[in-house]
Amino acid sequence: MTAQTLTHCVLFPNVYDKPVVAKFDEPMTSSDGGGVLLKAADKRLSLTEHLGDCIKDERQVGKIDHQLLEMLRQRIYGIACGYADCNDAARLRDDPMHKLLVGRDPEKGEALSSQPTLSRFENSVDRKELYRMGESLCKAVLDRHRKRLKKVKRVRIDLDPTDDPTHGHQQMALFNAFYDSYCYLPMLCFVSFDREVDHYLVAAVLRPGNATAKMGTIGILFRLMREIRKRWRKVKIEVRLDGGFACPELFDFLEVMEVEYECGLAKNPVLERAAAVLMKEARKLSEISGKTEHVYGECQYRAKTWGCARRVIIKAEVTRTEGKDPKDNPRFVITNRRQTAKWIYEHEYCGRGEVENRIKETFEVEIDRTSATSFWANQFRVLMSAAAYVLLQELRLQARDTGFARAQVSTLRLRLIKLGVRVVASARRIVLHLPQSCPDFPSWKKIAAGLGACT
Repeated sequence: MTAQTLTHCVLFPNVYDKPVVAKFDEPMTSSDGGGVLLKAADKRLSLTEHLGDCIKDERQVGKIDHQLLEMLRQRIYGIACGYADCNDAARLRDDPMHKLLVGRDPEKGEALSSQPTLSRFENSVDRKELYRMGESLCKAVLDRHRKRLKKVKRVRIDLDPTDDPTHGHQQMALFNAFYDSYCYLPMLCFVSFDREVDHYLVAAVLRPGNATAKMGTIGILFRLMREIRKRWRKVKIEVRLDGGFACPELFDFLEVMEVEYECGLAKNPVLERAAAVLMKEARKLSEISGKTEHVYGECQYRAKTWGCARRVIIKAEVTRTEGKDPKDNPRFVITNRRQTAKWIYEHEYCGRGEVENRIKETFEVEIDRTSATSFWANQFRVLMSAAAYVLLQELRLQARDTGFARAQVSTLRLRLIKLGVRVVASARRIVLHLPQSCPDFPSWKKIAAGLGACT
């Protein structure tokens, strides 16, 4: 007896006045009816198509049941729907919506790839193909926004590493003293345009657990700046980084590239002496007000390894917490920009907090599910999660005039994708019967229209 002919039945005899029977016997139904939005978003970006073009298929033609692009889409759409592992995807082999998403007939199409097939696929991609896939992801995102924004005055780039704890024998999963764990340190890169609030993921690079924050940064920035200037020739580029990136080689590179930057700088005795007068003023203000106070200033600073002195913004802050003594909290940011110290710190550098929120959000598409033994297989998983995140960001972009304009991707998935559906396929068309009582139908319809649907 096959899984399709099994009837799963659950009886609730005492919940209501009458017995309630729950039967899992409805054919051609799925829990991911809203997944068609992901397909439409992918069509808009041509994302999976470009990623699939980067992978060379060396299998024997007569022995192929599952095309590489189908398996890639099965994994990326599955991750976006909340199924992070190959095991999850395998359990959905006969799901009509998932077959429809990858391009197979939802009723008569063959089952999708099994877990062993998907695992072999993940381990078959080499580093050169992964490099090309990373470039394709970046180009697809920038091309999308080039069509949306013909004129852009400023593009802001934010890079930040994040820890990805490991719990096995993965290659290059090394001990990191700062995080006190064995981990990877993936680097995530986002861009934003002019004064738009949202930040868009353009790169996700897996790195060994003992990597420094600045490892690979110049290479990532150089390639990204080149792609940005291909699309917006006269645009001003700004780079924001935290203190772990501070090094003269990076500053020299950014200045040669004529890029504006703000980068955190760790405090040291020289900088603390430069901030002493401002700290004294901040303490007086805090004593008078009884609240946290801060004063801004600046100085010229040159470390021994630097070729020249650079401008450093000083934020002299005294923090007050109820029940605790006042605490000095000086902060330093190095920059080549000319605006006032307060404006640079509050209106530019503090915006990095939003990027940290976006990094946390990528964990909702399981970008940390790097449990394969091979380092390159794990990099492939990171790229597929990044692609799933890009598709969900496209849904949020289309939802900018709805209640989902600032929704987390987990909310987008729960409210827009996780919809029960009955799929009816005929020779002429495929009809998705979604719940008539869907509470988010107005927003869903508007997003669908933005992705090319006729309403």
